[in-house]
Amino acid sequence: MSAAPPVSITAIHNARLASGALVDIAIDGETVVAVVPAGTPLPETGGEILDLAGYVVTAAGAEPHGHLDKSQSWDAIQPPFGDLVRAIESWQAFAQTLDEDETLDRARSTALRMLASGITAVRTHVDLLHGADALIGVRALVRLREELRGLMDIELVALGGPTVPDAVFDAALDAGVDLVGGAPHLAEDPIDDLDRLIAIARRRDVGLDLHTDESLAGADTLAAYAAAVTGWHRPRSAGHCVRLSMMPTEDLATLADEVRAADIGIIALPITNLYLQGWEDDHAVPRGIAPIGRLKAAGVRVAAGADNVRDPFNPVGRCDHLETASLLVAAGHLAPEEAVDAVTTGARDVMGLPAAGPVPGARADLVAVRAASLGEAVAFASADRVVLHRGRVVARTTVSTRIAFPSAPTPKTAPPADAPAPALPTLVPTGK
Repeated sequence: MSAAPPVSITAIHNARLASGALVDIAIDGETVVAVVPAGTPLPETGGEILDLAGYVVTAAGAEPHGHLDKSQSWDAIQPPFGDLVRAIESWQAFAQTLDEDETLDRARSTALRMLASGITAVRTHVDLLHGADALIGVRALVRLREELRGLMDIELVALGGPTVPDAVFDAALDAGVDLVGGAPHLAEDPIDDLDRLIAIARRRDVGLDLHTDESLAGADTLAAYAAAVTGWHRPRSAGHCVRLSMMPTEDLATLADEVRAADIGIIALPITNLYLQGWEDDHAVPRGIAPIGRLKAAGVRVAAGADNVRDPFNPVGRCDHLETASLLVAAGHLAPEEAVDAVTTGARDVMGLPAAGPVPGARADLVAVRAASLGEAVAFASADRVVLHRGRVVARTTVSTRIAFPSAPTPKTAPPADAPAPALPTLVPTGK
């Protein structure tokens, strides 16, 4: 990746919206001020004009649940394939040797891949470690947030287990972490750990983002979470929630009502949960993805993210919100439009960020993908992209392809033996 200064944009011409409409867009500073049919005069603002003919434009991607401190550690760890327990054991062993600068390097590489794909906002959990220095990951990600300020919005969540003292959570929050997190369903007493995490957040007056119900069976922490935070004024969300996919319709409807009343945003994480769930079954293997289609229909705020990227919890991942959207279509049975909403505007809503997208009054965080339609963008996920953060181009990827002609049919009359062979054609690059 090469670096270039951000470029302020005043107008976008010939962009295709998700609806199929061809439009021009006016931008003033960080804000979209007008969206009109292509060719219609735009209000004067001031800046560069971007022609996006051949591109589909949506709100920029948002990653509501990442683990940048763990990302791209698979090759160094060489963990065994397996379920959540084996992944945790592998990571905890590696974490004893964690280095702050190396953690920053991996996290930066992942964040920049996300930015190039069109993700301009990331909420990442960061482990509070065991041992003498619990804040190695925290310091690395605070540094990353400062490095990328102006290019990407990064929120940090302190992820600590039941043996992490309250004082370590306080130290992480003092160091710049934004929210309290944890995985109470993994504790020996899940409700006790849940209550403790909520108490820390209330005492510090910060939001909560908890891993909840992260297995197909086991502890039910989401209902208790909802009961405890109903009416609270700080943002709250719950990631994973795969147990909900196994619940009978009537039970899910009751829980959805409780989650809606508590205003907890639910974050599905298809790629990691498809990898982690079902290892104990050798036939009729269940697939664990939070049922966000049914939850959204019940009025619950929903989002989706990639979670882990090439670490013990997920050996693959492309740092691309359209990969998550594609999995929501194929494995979550959402329409492409619903899937894209979950990784863009829905994710921003659950994260408590200002609305963004090609809509008057919204923040000018946009991604343009070379495609003829939204469905094609999700299906093919072209790397040809232009990314705007707060009205400035912060990433642009252009791909060019050369393909050989197929073999020509044998003519009835053979050409002379000394005739020149046909040359490969010179193709016009597909990018701008």
